[in-house]
Amino acid sequence: MTRGRSFDETAAIDAATERFWKHGYAATSVRDLGEAMGLGAASLYNAFGDKRALFERCLDQYLDANMRARIGHLETTLPPRQAIEVLLTNIVERSLRERLGCMLVNTAMEVAPHDSAIADTVAARLGELEAFFRRCVIAGQREGSINPDRDASDLARLLLTTVIGMRVLARGRPERDLLEGAVRQILALFDTPCKDAPS
Repeated sequence: MTRGRSFDETAAIDAATERFWKHGYAATSVRDLGEAMGLGAASLYNAFGDKRALFERCLDQYLDANMRARIGHLETTLPPRQAIEVLLTNIVERSLRERLGCMLVNTAMEVAPHDSAIADTVAARLGELEAFFRRCVIAGQREGSINPDRDASDLARLLLTTVIGMRVLARGRPERDLLEGAVRQILALFDTPCKDAPS
């Protein structure tokens, strides 16, 4: 009979995720991971495979619990424009509070250039965020809260670029005025010019 695992797998993944998030992929050794997870090297390999396989598991869990869960909640509970505004506001607050940055963006910069499979994962997850923005923009245009003259796909790409830029920028310049200014400018693009205003 196979012996059952004698550790909390979710807690172990959380510990490994925090270590990868804090130190990056390259600077995190298997020994570091074992210490963080409370596992010996043999147990770690038996349970999760090698370091890269564990990293993929951690990245997927992080993204499912953070980005995917967050945008799903916002899209189903708020009007489209408000969903975008709340997400951007939350990103500003997280960027100011969490000096570690976003694990997805960190992975895009550190690991993706050297690992095509990880790059595909990063691209797919960024695509999910872009698709969320596009759906919200289209819905907002239909209901009249977002300027219908804006190209929805271009605006979604600009929103994605803004999010990534804010997360990177906050690593070196975690300044509220800087981040909130970027948000104000992109949200201003949502407004429809008043055609009755005097020239």
